[in-house]
Amino acid sequence: MSLDNMNLTGHFLIAMPNLTDPYFAKSVTFICTHNQDGAMGIVINRPTDMSYETLFEKINIKLEDTAIANDPVLYGGPVQPERGFVLHEPFGDWDSSITINEKTSLTTSKDILEAVAVGAGPKKLIFSLGYAGWTPNQLEQEIVQNSWLSVQAKDIETLNKILFETPHEEQLNAAISLLGFDPAMLSDVAGHA
Repeated sequence: MSLDNMNLTGHFLIAMPNLTDPYFAKSVTFICTHNQDGAMGIVINRPTDMSYETLFEKINIKLEDTAIANDPVLYGGPVQPERGFVLHEPFGDWDSSITINEKTSLTTSKDILEAVAVGAGPKKLIFSLGYAGWTPNQLEQEIVQNSWLSVQAKDIETLNKILFETPHEEQLNAAISLLGFDPAMLSDVAGHA
């Protein structure tokens, strides 16, 4: 895949050991869009101290679905950390969503939260504050500089298991396992033949 037509939409980005930026060290980012305008994703393995219950109180929505009340809100990235992003399956008829693949979407409108609050929203979801963003060709250059590994799940079931069912502290190793080698083999030095 050349840098000119690289499209990592639907891929996991795994931070390499040499990536020491505090926002991204040891992170897994799920890429929601990647095109000529740049890339956008959600860091999926950075839970905050804020629960869904606390978040819903802050936005004045009564959370009636107590099963998710203690789930952590994620730190999705350093861009617009005051804004909420819901990564979810399945689709729905929400005011502001983008389709990532045949089953997964990202929604930023309040109507999804109102539905989730009463148990009528998607059952598989991640709520994050903020996102990770890259300008045109920035992500490609960071990959060339050995900051990231990208990997795509072999199927939607595997993808959604990592996104929605794997504990956050295990998501890094789950994403690395998709590459088919021992995480200890990762080097912080780029090699060129």
